[in-house]
Amino acid sequence: MTSRLRPAAAMVAGLATAGLALSACGSSSLDTGSSSSSSSSSSSSSSSSSSSGSGAVDPALAAKVPAKIKAKGTIVVGSDASYAPNEFLGSDGKTVQGMDVDLFNAVAAKLGLKAEFQNAGFDTIILGVSSGKYDIGVSSFTINDQRKKQVNMVSYFNAGTQWAVKKGNPKKVDPANACGLSIGVQKGTTQLDDLTARSKKCTDAGKPAIKQIVEQDQSKVTADLISGKADAMLADSPVCLYAVKQTNGQLEALGDIYDSAPYGIVVPKAETDFAQAIADALKATATDGSYKAALSKWGNDSGAVTDFAVNP
Repeated sequence: MTSRLRPAAAMVAGLATAGLALSACGSSSLDTGSSSSSSSSSSSSSSSSSSSGSGAVDPALAAKVPAKIKAKGTIVVGSDASYAPNEFLGSDGKTVQGMDVDLFNAVAAKLGLKAEFQNAGFDTIILGVSSGKYDIGVSSFTINDQRKKQVNMVSYFNAGTQWAVKKGNPKKVDPANACGLSIGVQKGTTQLDDLTARSKKCTDAGKPAIKQIVEQDQSKVTADLISGKADAMLADSPVCLYAVKQTNGQLEALGDIYDSAPYGIVVPKAETDFAQAIADALKATATDGSYKAALSKWGNDSGAVTDFAVNP
């Protein structure tokens, strides 16, 4: 679930439409313990998105919105806008857009709210939600037990991990035996945990450790692979596959998607009823077609789920 887009903006423009290409492939399943962020994401830019869903306000759901949010009429959403196609900055360098944005705008419409997306470092969002800086977090967060101890998580999408290499795999990378190679990964992600475990297996077997190239932003991870600084990278499947597509043949996917798990909208731990209202609003978007439309727009139909649940 990271302002991965900014460092690579110039390169992205040369590869595809501005803001899309290299903001891909950053792992959405992030560690929540760190409160640090890169300079690119510490000065958080914000964008307000009107709650344009295909459905009208659902009065019963709107009644479950916490009073402090209902009073202002907007819901502040923390999101790491460097993770295309899920969340990334538009060509103006300010507006947060992507699949997650479209999905939650449809949810906000059901709740009678306007969503205001604020760009933030991925590893700061859960802390920001818990502290009240953000009302919720929507940033491709993989649901896991560690996160559920800190916040409520509402499932809405399914993704796994995907590796990518330069076209033709010139370094002959094998994810099962990447010992001694330089592998790119985003800070705070479940993919970093994965890579660390793989590296330990290497050293336990007397082989060289994996050289982990850890970047704050996913767009930088992708840029490292294109430049040759990294031999391969791994990230959430929709993001990584989007990066491959947008780099016009410079990269290719390696191996199969694995460790599939649901993404979750992050809601404060004390607001379980509101989390359930969001889950019910997601069900309503599935009924009116706006859920499927958001996924199809960004080529993520394969990640659709039918069970929108709190803390699954």
